[in-house]
Amino acid sequence: MMDAEADARRLAIVPFEKEFLVNKQLTLFAAVFAISLAPVCLVAQKPATQPDTRVSVYAPAERIPNLDALKTQLKQYHECTCTCGCYAKDLDHQAERAIAFLRIRAANRRSQEKLAMVLDIDETTLSNYEEMVKAGFAYDSAVFHAWINSAKAPAIPGTLRLYQEAQRLGVSVFFITGRSYTERDATERNLREQGFQDWQQLFLRSLEQTSEPMATYKSGARAAVAAQGYRLVLNVGDQWSDDQGKPQAEFFVKYPDPYYFIP
Repeated sequence: MMDAEADARRLAIVPFEKEFLVNKQLTLFAAVFAISLAPVCLVAQKPATQPDTRVSVYAPAERIPNLDALKTQLKQYHECTCTCGCYAKDLDHQAERAIAFLRIRAANRRSQEKLAMVLDIDETTLSNYEEMVKAGFAYDSAVFHAWINSAKAPAIPGTLRLYQEAQRLGVSVFFITGRSYTERDATERNLREQGFQDWQQLFLRSLEQTSEPMATYKSGARAAVAAQGYRLVLNVGDQWSDDQGKPQAEFFVKYPDPYYFIP
């Protein structure tokens, strides 16, 4: 009895399985056939003017912004008209940090201690923005040095306030710049005309130092200041290389400079 019922169930299932397998094979064949024809149909229906959407917008070259777009952003940053910030406000913020530190350090001066502050010049004490815009933010040695010799670079307001505060607190000021020794007269005239008077010393690169890395030259100049018995308490510059090497000041304040980089 049990064998008969089992045989009956098998006989009932077999037609269903055969029908399922046949339908499955037909469906699979239809799908394969449709896929094989799809590209042809798509190409035939695609208008000739339709853009090729298969091109990725994340191509490696697209990761680098267009140069003209970057120059526009630099101008907007300087003019405080972009969402990237405001150059003048960022400079003022850093200058105020330097002033706050200098006041605290001067108030804790030890007896007979000679305090010194080091200032860079370009984009720290004086601004060369006018020349950079005219040059399209490209560097041409002859054009830039002609600009320096014109002695027309305006003072950065926050640094002038810092300089005046250093004088009030009795902190000696040393300028250490990457400018050439041949530009001493123009640099001194430019500084004085912009309100920087009575500094202790101005360091410029000698002929022998022109091939030195900037960090090597500037650390050597700081060593010359320390050798005069001064305590280096504050160093302000627009490049990280302004603070590299030994000796270092107790506190370093870096100004923003998106215009150029000096390693």
